[in-house]
Formats: sequence, structure tokens, C-alpha cells
Amino acid sequence: MTRTAHRTRWAWLRARFAARGDRGAGSVELAILVVVVLILAVGTIQVGLYLHARKVAQSAARQGVDAGRQFGATNSDGVAQARQFLDRFGNSVRGAQVSANGSTPVEIRITVTGHVATLVPGLELDVTQYADAPLERWTNP
Repeated sequence: MTRTAHRTRWAWLRARFAARGDRGAGSVELAILVVVVLILAVGTIQVGLYLHARKVAQSAARQGVDAGRQFGATNSDGVAQARQFLDRFGNSVRGAQVSANGSTPVEIRITVTGHVATLVPGLELDVTQYADAPLERWTNP
């Protein structure tokens, strides 16, 4: 192919594509937009799952503290109450563990840790929530 024929062929191709204009660009834009909207939707749902799991873990810790701070109750009573709460409502906190570490003779502290259910494969989110309060005790006036 000679140099002139080569130029003529490229000129013909450029003219052909220029004549098409923006045909098909809408499909490409829509495909990109759908991916962006999907990512935003999954991200929004994932944030909701994380916040819900945090709230459930916090509620379980609060229930445990309320049970464990009563007069005559022990730290294990608080842990048991928190576990019972998680058994009923803790589907969003997977592998939940409850402990009374950090409790003192005058204060109870219940800590709930677990994993958040995720929509994205490979993404692991952990949640840790605690509650503490002073123990009830009788004093002489």
C-alpha cells in the first residue's frame, strides 16, 4: 500500500466515524451510571447494617448492665442477660461474645463484640459496644 493510499484510507475511516456522531454514547453512559448507582445503594445498605448491629450490641450491653447491677446480682447474671438478649434480637451481630471484663467491686461493665453481616464479599466489619453503671448497694443512714 502506498503512502497516498494509506492516507486516503485513514481519511475515509475518520470521515466515517465523524458521520456517526455520538450514536451509542447513551448506552455507555447508562452502563456507567448503573454501576455508580448500584455501588451507592450497596454502600447505603451496608452502612445501615453496621449501624443496626452497633445498636443491637449496645442494647444487649445495656440489658446486661441493668440485670447485673441489681442488688444481690453478679457479673455473670449481667453476661447471661446480655447473651439472652442477643439470642432473641442479635441476628445482625454474628459471633457475638459477651464479657464483664473491666468490672470493679462498685461498678459493672458489660462488653459485647461481634461481626457485622456484610453484603460485600471479603469485607469484615467488627462491632464493639459496652455499657457500665454503678452497682446497687444498701447503706446505713
